[in-house]
Amino acid sequence: MVDIYIIDLLVIGLLLLGVTLGSGWISRLPLSFALIYLVVGIFLGPYGLGLIQLRRDEVFNAEFLERLTEFVVIISVFSCGLKIVMPLNLAVWDITVRLIGFLMPISIFGLAAVGKLFLGMDWGAAILLGAILAPTDPVLASEVQLTDKNDKDELRFGLTSEGGLNDALAFPFVYFGLYALKDNNWDNWFKQWVMVDLIWAIASAIVMGIIVAKAVVWIDKRIQKRRSVDELMEDFIAIGAILLTYSLTEIVNGYGFLAVFVAGLVVQQSYRNPEIPLGQLEFLEQMEKLLEVGTILLLGSILLWPPMLKYAPQSLLVIVLLFFVIRPLGVWISTIGKRPVGSSRRSLNSGTRWLFGWFGIRGVGSLYYLGYAFGHGLKGEVGEQIAWITYTTIVVSVIVHGISATPLMNWYERNIANQIKSTPAATINEFK
Repeated sequence: MVDIYIIDLLVIGLLLLGVTLGSGWISRLPLSFALIYLVVGIFLGPYGLGLIQLRRDEVFNAEFLERLTEFVVIISVFSCGLKIVMPLNLAVWDITVRLIGFLMPISIFGLAAVGKLFLGMDWGAAILLGAILAPTDPVLASEVQLTDKNDKDELRFGLTSEGGLNDALAFPFVYFGLYALKDNNWDNWFKQWVMVDLIWAIASAIVMGIIVAKAVVWIDKRIQKRRSVDELMEDFIAIGAILLTYSLTEIVNGYGFLAVFVAGLVVQQSYRNPEIPLGQLEFLEQMEKLLEVGTILLLGSILLWPPMLKYAPQSLLVIVLLFFVIRPLGVWISTIGKRPVGSSRRSLNSGTRWLFGWFGIRGVGSLYYLGYAFGHGLKGEVGEQIAWITYTTIVVSVIVHGISATPLMNWYERNIANQIKSTPAATINEFK
């Protein structure tokens, strides 16, 4: 009898070969690679061949899911930082400040209100649900993110920077929800949450991201002057920087995701030769795509019809309100008075605002926070409720955003982006 592990390798090898050789055709179709991985994952799960079983006898290996998605996210947020070549000034980063400072809290508390008012949750569980589903995904959103060093499109920049930051900055609200689940008396832990989980963890992450990245770049430059690193090994400098930044930040109780994103920005800004971070980016994107395959395959394999159907009405309510009300309305509120960079317009194009509202793609970040919550107190009926709402939301996001991304971005390039590119350079330069 052939070992199931060997069959798993065979199927995954065929999948990788198929999507790679067929990528030229697939990229022209209104679907994403993630959707293909999801379907294959379902086929490999309990309703298909049963080759991947993260759930066995009602026991769910949440720790494995947490660790896998954790590694995927830190690779992805560092990549987001490397992609951004924009100058570090408020005029350029205004859209990011709005998406993080206004939109993310609106999304969290909007979802929390849905959980409290319509799903029968207490405030702790409702805020936890909002925090888990608030982050947009930096892994599955490559279609709508920055494409190269010359890409300065504000929509793509906003979605890239948002995906890199809100995967980290949802963490304080996850902690808030977990604390509230364990203790309804907020007075017992609220001050500690503000001082440690909000102020210290964010501030230390920013500092560590800068210090570790600067140190790695300084050492790299010094050594390269004396003896060049082997070209085959050079890209591993990025992996080393990621792991050092993340681990050292976690040791001092900072948010590792935020530190890694900051480190990516610092590395991008620190090399005079832009080919060095770009080479690292190409390597990391290849690794990211491989990890995406594994993560979405696992997601497909853990889907079970009975609990999905049990929570389907609640999931559908959350999905409809999040995708069509909370996110679009939150974007509209957050971008009031936003003047587009590189344009003489006094307000952001309405089409751009609607696309910001639509491309709130949910994915690996939400899976990580769910796995983390399971390992830190989330359990029982409320745990199952939050889990299956989260799984279903991610599945629907993979489908609808995967199908709509290509045609909508093509429409955006033709009708909005090209008009901005034709703006006189003098208008653009005023923001530099």
